[in-house]
Amino acid sequence: MNQADDTVPQPTLGTIAREWGRIGCIGFGGPPTHIALLRRLCVQERRWLTDADFEDGIAATNLLPGPASTQLAILCAWRLRGPLGAIVGGVCFIVPGLIVILALAALFLAAHPPRWVMGAAAGAGAAVPAVAAHAAAGLVPASWRRAGASRASRARWAGYLIAGGIAAALIGPWLVLVLAGCGLIETAVHARPPARPQGSAGRRAAMLLGLAPPTAAAGGLLAVAWVAAKVGALSYGGGFVIIPLMQHDAVHTYHWMTDTQFLDAVALGQITPGPVVQTVAVVGFAAAGIGGGLLAALVAFAPSFAFVLLGGRHFDRLRDAPRVQAFLTGAGAAAIGAIAGSTIPLALALTHLWQYGLLALAALWLLLLRRGVVTALITAGTAGALFALAGAPLTG
Repeated sequence: MNQADDTVPQPTLGTIAREWGRIGCIGFGGPPTHIALLRRLCVQERRWLTDADFEDGIAATNLLPGPASTQLAILCAWRLRGPLGAIVGGVCFIVPGLIVILALAALFLAAHPPRWVMGAAAGAGAAVPAVAAHAAAGLVPASWRRAGASRASRARWAGYLIAGGIAAALIGPWLVLVLAGCGLIETAVHARPPARPQGSAGRRAAMLLGLAPPTAAAGGLLAVAWVAAKVGALSYGGGFVIIPLMQHDAVHTYHWMTDTQFLDAVALGQITPGPVVQTVAVVGFAAAGIGGGLLAALVAFAPSFAFVLLGGRHFDRLRDAPRVQAFLTGAGAAAIGAIAGSTIPLALALTHLWQYGLLALAALWLLLLRRGVVTALITAGTAGALFALAGAPLTG
């Protein structure tokens, strides 16, 4: 990214803090909103970056695991003011949504929340499977085009999609292995990489997974950090792809939350300004209060800063590398399948007939009418609160 106009003064750190913080406060609606606000600020209004350079930034950050729009915010600030600018911009972008989501977590996860709060959580949670299906559907066209026009490439794409869906529905904790495997298969088909890089990747994956048992046994804040690290470093395809993994850890491995509370956490991650990855802050809060929530957010977002600060200057080469593109073609299709597959455990977590009714209406709103996610969740939450006040059942 080069400067759009040499006569335009570059922003001070104070300006970055103010403008990136403003986007963090009003960025409801997820990555499309974040990208639009960053484009308006950096390209259209201030002319700090050219439109072509901004598009290159989007393409580069989409190659990375983790919340792409957050990484784009960090990258834009890095291009303008270097490492310190990246840290200031990224922190100011993330913190507003983090404050909101932790405040809502304290309300929704209280020992004895008001009945209408429980109803609002159950209602918004009922819409979450539809939100996941909507997210997957929105990613399909671009991934399908990326796969290529040949019959063989499209058959492989369909196979990766199915593999990701099955993994998310049935083997959530091992989903990352499936994503990496699909990426390596596609890399082998296109680039025929030598055995050494594949073996190296396999060893790194094995080492990463080998850390899980002792960390799980340790529990406490170490377990919170481990879950958050997986969320931040392994979420290829967006935040929803790690929902099955996060759900398994939070509900079944550590018992920090119930399935219902986890649905509430995902809903909170959608209706607050910021990426769905901030759901992990709610998980951390459920495990260890405010300290756990802050630790989870710190660990989950640390990889995004590291990718930009350590690798930003190499992004152009990374984007043009055939092997990287091949890996992402395979892993990306599997990630979309995983997002779609996550709807199954999320839907099975619902406990009442009225919630399934709200789920059906949310699916109609999002998938057929193609309306907004935030509107769907707020409407479902409002309906849930009204059902609760009318005496509808709330406990399993």
